[in-house]
Amino acid sequence: MPNNPKIIDLFSGVGGLSLGAAKANFELAGAVEFEKRIIDCHARNFPKSNHICADVSTLSGKKLLENNGLRLSELAGIVGGPPCQGFSSMGKGNPEDKRNQLFSDFFRIVSEAKPVFFMAENVPGILQEKYSEIRENAIRIVEKEYEVFQPIKIIASEYGGATTRTRVFFIGFRKDVNYSGNLLDEIYSLKVDSLSNVNQALEGLPIDISEDWSTFGSSWQKVQKMTGNSYLRSLNEVIEGVGDDDSITRYLKRQEVSGCFGTKHSKEVSMRYANLKPGEQDNVSKSIKLKQYGLCPTLRAGTDSTKGSFQAVRPIHPTQPRVITPREAARLQGFPDWFQFHETKWHSFRLIGNSVCPVAAEKILRAIKSTLNM
Repeated sequence: MPNNPKIIDLFSGVGGLSLGAAKANFELAGAVEFEKRIIDCHARNFPKSNHICADVSTLSGKKLLENNGLRLSELAGIVGGPPCQGFSSMGKGNPEDKRNQLFSDFFRIVSEAKPVFFMAENVPGILQEKYSEIRENAIRIVEKEYEVFQPIKIIASEYGGATTRTRVFFIGFRKDVNYSGNLLDEIYSLKVDSLSNVNQALEGLPIDISEDWSTFGSSWQKVQKMTGNSYLRSLNEVIEGVGDDDSITRYLKRQEVSGCFGTKHSKEVSMRYANLKPGEQDNVSKSIKLKQYGLCPTLRAGTDSTKGSFQAVRPIHPTQPRVITPREAARLQGFPDWFQFHETKWHSFRLIGNSVCPVAAEKILRAIKSTLNM
């Protein structure tokens, strides 16, 4: 890992892009995240990387390199998912949302730190006409020094994920760097032949979840060993230099996983959920019952304390009359069983819902790495 090309993850969240990069054989030199609670979770999963708790808008490319112990020529890539709330169809869709400026800050830092490539991720809503000025102004910052490809929409399920989550990626290569092949062809060539599904993703996790599993300690539960499940085999590979040692040990030696938090439902709610057909939506909670052999819809994060701490709607388990657990959400999103989130149920869901699907991120970064002959 020390000889792998180095990247920095801006707006890292819990580390969906970081994990995808590690699986694609990049070295995560550092990560930047504004919320301390989140960067602490990231640090637990990426103990060998440098972590900066800061507002990206206050950083310069020079400062970013210095803080991560890098010289100008040592950085292979900058990746990141600038806040999407201002662009999301679930939000108010306000072009004047102050958080939208952070999209330009990503490109400003790229222009100052001059990595070989960059990759910014966001929701499909960012491609709407009303955001064209924001996009164009951001791209203008780097277009003299970078070849910027057309934004590409990626559906996670087409690249091995068990979710229909769709995201847009903005990718650019420095113009003075030689590369071979066609990046988009390379990305499309990595699409899978057969889709994974909810049943495969949830295999082996405990089904009978007690509502008393409300603490972090009680959320650690036994998982059954999986055989012949290619989705889970790929998902749960341990990566050198990544992961919390104690969590990995508990997973490998005791088959224990965290995040199996219970949710207390009234009998009335449980009955409604039990009577739903796969794919149906509950009229009251608006939760959708997952199809065993279908795909999980996009998981939502909910709002933070600045918006009143609202929980997002959770899917209903395909065979049980309850909403899914954070660990089930993590499986569906593409995180390994040894990966750690927050010690509370709500913040765990937030971190998972806000994350990039690591399975899809890995494929895109492998395509970039191959095209650049890194």
